[in-house]
Amino acid sequence: MRKKLNILILLYLLGSTILFSCSSAIENQIVVAADGSGDYKSIQEAINAVRSSEETKLIFIKSGIYKEKLVVPVDKENIHFVGEDVAKTIITWDDYSGKGDINTFTSFTMQILGNNICVENLTIENSEGMQGQAVALHVEGDGCSFKKCRILGNQDTVYASGKNSRQYFQECYIEGTTDFIFGSSTAVFQDCVILCKKNSYITAASTPKESEFGYVFMNCKIEATPEISKVFLGRPWRDYANVVFLNCVLGAHIRPEGWHNWSKPEREETAFYAEYRNRGLGADTSDRVVWSKQLTAKQAEKYTVENVLQLSKWEIK
Repeated sequence: MRKKLNILILLYLLGSTILFSCSSAIENQIVVAADGSGDYKSIQEAINAVRSSEETKLIFIKSGIYKEKLVVPVDKENIHFVGEDVAKTIITWDDYSGKGDINTFTSFTMQILGNNICVENLTIENSEGMQGQAVALHVEGDGCSFKKCRILGNQDTVYASGKNSRQYFQECYIEGTTDFIFGSSTAVFQDCVILCKKNSYITAASTPKESEFGYVFMNCKIEATPEISKVFLGRPWRDYANVVFLNCVLGAHIRPEGWHNWSKPEREETAFYAEYRNRGLGADTSDRVVWSKQLTAKQAEKYTVENVLQLSKWEIK
């Protein structure tokens, strides 16, 4: 049985095209299975079992529903999580701000504080049911990558943050209602589907003043549920919010003005909101707010994954 599982994992990793590979030797793995057929029944037990090490550890998670509130602490690095089936390997929890002493920043389903963490082929869900701010994925670690994941929630679904942290989302599905991608990190969202479920705001960046890049969306599809028709691309949580959409498909639900100042006109002077060569019914920029930017071809040249994330400094093993 273990030999067959090793072959399955190896085939999956060989088929993986994630830009930043953190796969380890096949023998350096832990198997989690809710039915008891693996090394551990819970994902947190597997995380706890990983020693702080420079060697990458692979945690393979078999299909199942894992009702867990997970923490990858700051001293756990170089872990590669791989789910067996993205639709059937589900991590779920239901905390929300106002539930007991829970606040936005403790409402997460999965919190990643360690560096060089890869997550692939998993569903991460906050199932609170529209009761308040509720984070599904809280990531502050540097050099963290997410590939082919589903990240499900409502308000504040993805908290992508951390001082000087860089994160990469590739071919992910992210859904939410208000400010559902928020925080201070430099993050690239490439070839992702972003689903809006409320007439509200997609991003709420709090990019530090000293950061050249904030959130960069490349070749993404910005979609909405049928009843949604008035969505802003973003509003600045802090003064120097920085968000750019390039070569994306913007649905008709994107508001003509595109961006909002969070009722703080002074932030129009410091926020950097820009677009380049987007298409779709929501991509018409003729009525965009005057303080947003339309990049020139020359300006857009610097928006590559390699440059935004400074890959020469990306230390994933």
